[in-house]
Amino acid sequence: MIDDANASTRAVVEALGVGKRFGNHAALRDVSMRVMPGESHALVGRNGAGKSTLVSILTGLRKSDTGEVRFGGEAAPPVADRDAWRERVACVYQHSTIIRELSVAENLFINRQHTRNGVIDWRMMRRDARALLDHWKIDVREDARAGDLTVEARQLIEIARALSYGARFIILDEPTAQLDGDEIKRLFKRIEELQREGVTFLFISHHLQEVYEICQAVTVLRDARHIVSAPVSALPRDKLIEAMTGERGGLNVTDAASRDPLPAHAAVALQVEGLAGADYEDVSFAVKRGEVIGLTGATSSGRTSVAEAIAGLRKPQRGSIRVDGEALPPGDVPAALKRGIGCVPKDRHHEGLVLTQSVAENASMTIARVLGKFGIAPPAKKNAFGKKMIDALGIVAQGPEHVVSGLSGGNQQKVVMARALATNPDVLVLIDPTAGVDVKSKEALLSVVDRVRDEGKAVIVASGELDDLRTCDRVLVMFRGRIAAEFPAGWEDNDLIASVEGVSLHEE
Repeated sequence: MIDDANASTRAVVEALGVGKRFGNHAALRDVSMRVMPGESHALVGRNGAGKSTLVSILTGLRKSDTGEVRFGGEAAPPVADRDAWRERVACVYQHSTIIRELSVAENLFINRQHTRNGVIDWRMMRRDARALLDHWKIDVREDARAGDLTVEARQLIEIARALSYGARFIILDEPTAQLDGDEIKRLFKRIEELQREGVTFLFISHHLQEVYEICQAVTVLRDARHIVSAPVSALPRDKLIEAMTGERGGLNVTDAASRDPLPAHAAVALQVEGLAGADYEDVSFAVKRGEVIGLTGATSSGRTSVAEAIAGLRKPQRGSIRVDGEALPPGDVPAALKRGIGCVPKDRHHEGLVLTQSVAENASMTIARVLGKFGIAPPAKKNAFGKKMIDALGIVAQGPEHVVSGLSGGNQQKVVMARALATNPDVLVLIDPTAGVDVKSKEALLSVVDRVRDEGKAVIVASGELDDLRTCDRVLVMFRGRIAAEFPAGWEDNDLIASVEGVSLHEE
């Protein structure tokens, strides 16, 4: 409830009774939210809860059907006045808007370059870029090519660009999705420093632990409605998840420690020996049928590269991969599929989906030759398979012909999982399988791990998410490209995290 008559003049931004419909679909219903100066305010909710629609209204990309948005107590500018919106708010999206081929200075002043007599004044642009970077303590060269920077640095460039317009309200959309532990710590430190300088943040994340680490307040949306806004300290994790899902309790994921042990005679499904690549060296391990192995470590540890090598997405420099005792040709996706390896890749938008195609077309992509002659599957067969996977994985779609670009992130990831399972693989490789999806979608995706394990398949889960790793019978920790430790099911969070960070909590 909004009960302070003077609060509206103090709030950086307010949404008051905002509603938005797309045809018969209500994307937002009477949503109200207030963000106060200098705070980091979390916006959380399941995919499809209305977060993206609310952000589009708060940034002036869409006009609400009902209600209003106010900045500092004053009505938001007209949607057409883009300069006025840039002075008030900016969004740093999960998928960067930085143009990699341009320099840092060019990105900072894109579409507003300094000119002299109609010609760009490059010297003045670089000088002003340097001053802007120094003011906000961003340690990159103004003439550096943006594509050569780290993800972390590019995010800071986007924040600096927004601040240069005069905006002091920044929306961060999944800012840590592509960062490792040290990078996240540095980003959070910069956010806290900017808060002290009067910058206010709206922080959108599916990583609920981050909400408690960096945010002072949180707003929960569910089914297009505002559920609660509260100080983070007043909303424990179980209550936060309950607000997001409408159900009591935390994430309902099977802990591998509660499973019966594997039979001693279980056959080895996958053997990795002496594998080496650009960011990993001498990696060896085996996975038995009916076993789930976790592969974790910092983003730069090499865990993703190893998983991609097993799936044929990346060619290792040396070493061998054997499936059921037979050598797998390196860097060959068709060969990996043929040998019984299915994969959920890291980036569903670029590696996992054809966004312009339907659920059925995406799900059946790897089995077109099975469904029809010469690799051309009849639409009826594709749609029948799509319907089967919609039912099996709980994909929320209008039907198998629903174009995947119109699905929520969690349902898109289920379609990627459907494609991985289509070939009935003996070895399933899951790379960050629940990244950027909501709590209920996480539960659905991770329940697949239990199901295929019970079918006697081998599973590799390459992830930095603790909830993903709880499904694993063993977790291998990679540090600086090598396997540094192994944890059986039942590990303690602190021990695993410390190993990922390269420290020991139990040194004498």
